[in-house]
Order: sequence, then structure tokens, then C-alpha cells
Amino acid sequence: MVRMAEAEHQPTPRGSYAKGVARRQEILDRAIEVFAKRGSDRTSLRAIAEEVGVTHAALTHYFGSLEELLIAVYRESEARDEDWEPTPLDVTPTELLRRWSDANHEVQGLVQLYSSLVASALEEGHPAAREFATERFARVRAEIADRVRHNQATGRIRADVDPMAAAALVIAASDGLQTQWLLDPDAPQDAALALLDQLLSEPASAGRPTV
Repeated sequence: MVRMAEAEHQPTPRGSYAKGVARRQEILDRAIEVFAKRGSDRTSLRAIAEEVGVTHAALTHYFGSLEELLIAVYRESEARDEDWEPTPLDVTPTELLRRWSDANHEVQGLVQLYSSLVASALEEGHPAAREFATERFARVRAEIADRVRHNQATGRIRADVDPMAAAALVIAASDGLQTQWLLDPDAPQDAALALLDQLLSEPASAGRPTV
């Protein structure tokens, strides 16, 4: 008989590992469908397991906690969007926001899920949500800043705009507008994006402060 200490170091059979990965992905696929329709709603892991169609033990085994499940769902849905339609660098940040806005209208539940994760990140006792939000903001700022620099080089964005500051402003606009939309579908998203586009693309006039 293998002693406990030895058993802990035994490699997992490849077949079992592959089945585990496939099962986790199957649960995640179903969870994305559920959250896209209903959002997070801050319900329990047990209630979500029932709606997804798995046991509470299975959901806990693969994701650990409700917060970790929400993060996994959002990351997977975001990765699918990027894989499906990579966005060229010559697309300006405001054009990118319009694409995000149009896509978000189709998956209101995932927009609410993201907003809930960011809200949790600001509270004590949510290290996973804080790590997720902090890492995502830093990554998206860097990606948008690269997009700003590219469009500055082609003359589509003002040369006097600081790329990282513009990226932070774009993210603030995106998150703020989607929060307003969740609360009020009549919030002037298109007009706000048009104004942001104007601020970034028009050349600075004399005495006008830079963004």
C-alpha cells in the first residue's frame, strides 16, 4: 500500500486530468450562459450550482468560491471576445468603446457581473476581486495607451495628449457610461462618446490645457 506522503507525490493520470479540465470548461460554459442572462445578483454558490445544473460540491471543487467563479466567468467571456474579433491598433479608443458598448447591450448580465466585481474589489475581505480589478485596469490602460500612441502617429489623436492619462480617461468613461446605462438605458452614451472623441482628436488651441 502506498503511504500518504508518497501518494501526495504521485502524478495525476493524464486521462483524469484531461477529464477534469473538460468538466471545468463544461461548467464554465454553462455558467457564462447563466450569468449573461441574469448577472451576478450576489446569490449563493449553492443557488448558482442549481441553476447551472451541477452539484454545489462540483462548483466548489473547480472554483473554490463564488468570487472566484465570477472572475473565471468574466475572464473567459472576455477572452472569447478577443479571440473572436481581434481589434486592429488603428481603431481609436472611442471607436473601441462604441464596439464594447454595442456588445454589452447583448450581455447585460455580464456587464452587471463586472460592475459587481469592481465594487467588491473596493471592499475589505475580497482579495481575489481586488487582484482581478487591479490587474485588469493596469493591463487595459497599457493596451489603450499603445492604441493612443499608434493613432497619434497617424494623426488621428492629438499629439499633445499623454497616452496613459488618455487611457485612464477612456476606461473611466467606459465604466461610468455602462453603469449609467445599467441604471438608465436612456443615458446619452453616443453623445458622450462623440464628445470624448472630439476632445481627443481636435488639435489644442492656444492656451487650451492638455488632457
